[in-house]
Amino acid sequence: MTTSKSLFSADGLDDRSLEFLVSALEQNNLPGFDYFEYKKAVVTLLGMGIEEGNAYKSAFATAATIGLTKDKLIETAGYYRNLLSKEKEKFDQALENQTKGKVTDKQEEIKRLNDQIERHKAEIVRLQEEIALYRTQIEQAEVTVKTEQDKIGKAHGNFERTHAALLLQMDKDIEQIHKYL
Repeated sequence: MTTSKSLFSADGLDDRSLEFLVSALEQNNLPGFDYFEYKKAVVTLLGMGIEEGNAYKSAFATAATIGLTKDKLIETAGYYRNLLSKEKEKFDQALENQTKGKVTDKQEEIKRLNDQIERHKAEIVRLQEEIALYRTQIEQAEVTVKTEQDKIGKAHGNFERTHAALLLQMDKDIEQIHKYL
């Protein structure tokens, strides 16, 4: 049985990003037989060892019996591409919010604490313990910033790679549809 995730799986894609994007496609699947169901049929036929051109033609021949046209196939592939683009916009906004919450705010905290340390240097004898505490907080914040930047950077890279791969696969499908149909 062909799962929606297996429609777009490829080596090197981030599983979490792939599951997120495929879930969005499933949740917004148009009613009736369209590109999404056609893609499933093609992948199933390819999995049975049928040559690519024949798989595309055979899946289309079956779909055409229930009213699917080449134009409708291309149109619905465009719908799903647009859907992925909207999901990317949502992801980018969430990433921006996460960066602000986990990086920018921490960077501002580091700056604030460094400024406070400078003010207290005038009273160094009385404030040595307080300065040591702030330095510890800064070190912890810097470690947190580095860790969160790495995590966010990795998530962003994984998502971008996965998103680009899905778009590339859809473009290839559209090309194949034009070629074979």
